[in-house]
Formats: sequence, C-alpha cells, structure tokens
Amino acid sequence: MSAPAHHPVVIVGAGQAGLSVSWYLGRAGIDHLVVEAETPTHAWADSRWDNFTLVTPNWHCRLPGYTYDGPDPDGFMTRDEVVDWLAGWLDTFDPPVRTHTRVTRLRQNGHAGFELTLTGSDGVELVTCDQVVIATGGYPLPVIPPYASSLDRSITQIHSEQYFNPEQLPDGAVLVVGSGQSGAQIAEDLHLAGRQVHLAVGNAPRVARFYRGRDCMTWLADMGLYDTPAQEYPGGKAAQEKTNHYVTGRDGGRDVDLRQFAAEGMQLYGTLTDGKDTGLRFAPTLTAALDKADSVYNSICADIDRHIDAAGIDAPPPTRYEPVWTPEADPTELDLAAAGVTSIVWAIGFRPDYRWIEASAFDGGGRPMQTRGATQVPGLSFIGLPWMHTWGSGRFLGVDRDARHLADTIIDGLRAAAPRLAAVR
Repeated sequence: MSAPAHHPVVIVGAGQAGLSVSWYLGRAGIDHLVVEAETPTHAWADSRWDNFTLVTPNWHCRLPGYTYDGPDPDGFMTRDEVVDWLAGWLDTFDPPVRTHTRVTRLRQNGHAGFELTLTGSDGVELVTCDQVVIATGGYPLPVIPPYASSLDRSITQIHSEQYFNPEQLPDGAVLVVGSGQSGAQIAEDLHLAGRQVHLAVGNAPRVARFYRGRDCMTWLADMGLYDTPAQEYPGGKAAQEKTNHYVTGRDGGRDVDLRQFAAEGMQLYGTLTDGKDTGLRFAPTLTAALDKADSVYNSICADIDRHIDAAGIDAPPPTRYEPVWTPEADPTELDLAAAGVTSIVWAIGFRPDYRWIEASAFDGGGRPMQTRGATQVPGLSFIGLPWMHTWGSGRFLGVDRDARHLADTIIDGLRAAAPRLAAVR
C-alpha cells in the first residue's frame, strides 16, 4: 500500500475563515490543502433565510486582499449580496480546495504531525500533515430540546438553519423558540408576513440600530470594543458567554423591539422549559427578560454618550428607550392546538462537535482551549471561533486579522520544525 499523501498544512473547512488562512499560506508559497464537506462558503446560501441581512454594516466586511467597496458602506448586505460578494473574493485567488469531502477522523501521528481520514465520492483516503487548522465553525450542531420528540407529531418542527420563508410552513400560527439574532429576526419575518407568531423569549440582550446620528456598531468600533483582546474585555468570561444582541439590518436597518411586536399582536412568553403533546410550559421570566434586554440597550447608549463627551464629538442629543408595552403577567402555559399553532421554529442555537478529533485540546464542554487559535497540542489550531481573540473574531471584521496572525504562527512553526520533520520522514 502506498504511503498517504502528505501536506505541510491541512485546513478543514472552506468558509471565509479557513479560506482566509489559505490566502495567507498561498501568498507565502506554503503547500497546503483545504478540505470542504460541501462547497466553499456554502453556508451563506444554504443556511440563511430569504430575507436575511447582515446585522453589521457593510464596511465591516473585510477579507484578505478584499474589502467591501460598494455604494452603501453603512448599509447591510442581503443574503444574496453576501453570496455574490464572497464569490467575487474567491475569483481573486485559487485556493487548493477539495470539495464534497469530509474529514471523519483526525488523530496525532505517533512521531509527528497528524493523520486525517477523508471520506468522499471516491471512498476513504488517508492524508498526513505537519499542521492542521480546524475551520468548521464554532458550533455546527443545531440544538433541539429532548422533549421536542414528545410533542404532537402533526406539528411541523424545524431548526432556524432550515427556515427560509413563511411559505414553507403550514398555514396557522407559528411558535419561535429563542430570541437571539436568528430567533428575533425570524419572528419579525413571520410577523411582517402576517402570520400569528408566538415567541419564547430567552436572555438575549438588544442594541439600538442607530444612535445619535450613527450606527451603534460603528460607534462601538470607534470605541475599540471589536479590537479589545478577550482577556481584557469588560465583563470577562461572562460577557463572552452571552448571546449576541438582537437587531436587524433589514430595510436599511432598524431596532428589533419585541414590546412593539407584542403591541401589534405577537404573543410573548418566557423561557420554554418543557412540553408534551400540545401543551407547553414556560418559566415566568418574560418581564425580567424584556427589562434586562432594555437595560443593556440603554447601557450601550450610555457608553456611547460617554465616548462622545470624552472625544468632544458634535452629535445629536442623547435619548433612552421607554417601553411601549408591558406584560400584564408572565404566561406559563400554551396549548398549541387551542392557539392554532401548526409549526415550531427552534432558534436556541448550536453546540460544538469535535468528536472526530482525537486530541486533548478541549474543555469539559467540548470547546477548544486555545489562545489566538493555537492549542497546547503542537500543530493543532482553530480559526473562526467566536471570541477567539476579540469580539470581532468569528465576524467579517475580525477574520482577516485572526487569519494573518494564525498563518504567521503556522509558517514560523513549519520553519522551526523543518530539520526535525525532515529527519523523521
């Protein structure tokens, strides 16, 4: 049997993060292979709903050698515009990508480097490498609660990554579970389409879209929050574990105000805790969740006020959000049949899945233990993780910086190990 093909570096995943590392390695003349289970950057077309827009301004969109240069830097690209923008980036270089090939096992070699098991249309193949970069996304497995299987089987259930438009769901009311970025925006999408929406509200905070004449995320960028290393970020680990603030870039950008939706007929509940057949139970947390989200909203505005004052910036006067609706009581039950609910969209997130990686690089929750992508396992790195280095990591704004740093680290490691690796092989 012939020896496995060898590459100095293998990158697992051809999203924008993995391809950004490839861009820098290719520029440095480093032989490498990118392995992708589907096609490059496919998730943007395959896992975003029809009316999806970025929640960050277009000027945030920066990848190696390529930045947004369209007519609306302060606007928000739609899903299809993001797909086209990424296609334009891919036209600028030729990454060595093997598509429709899945890495089903990664293990350390006995002497040096790694062995990967690749499964594709041509069968199973072994590949070895000195360095490997995991770029499969931070949380690839959609979360569905265990009691979902005990609900009435006539109710359609999908995860948020499977939602595309209201027309794919059966007639009737819809329950959206989760109020993070996806849940809040999908609830809005259904609400604007005239569907009766029931929304189980979690602990996600919210942020103003525009404040004192500018987009809030532009203010936060000017304040350096997207550049602050994770270990120095205000609030520490607790702040990093929080769900992202809900807001939308739809129709030019606006706030997502769940209270306003409720005033218009959306039914709000607290955290969904259990269910069976057509009966659901909720924790009495709705009032507290809405109040907390609004307090974060106003706190961010206050931080911007202090920045404006300290910098002496001429800006419109400050304001604060005042609730437009408050619940009379926290509902704790919902009969799906009585409410006419025929479908559920689960928008409660994703969880990590690195079971295919045989290496001691993960904490008790299965998340990588890394510093700027590098782990304690020599040669094993990650890219594209939320908070990998800063709040900007995992976003278009931070991908280029993270990829450049990781590529430099990999190149230095290859050069330092060259004599030893040559002796081993």
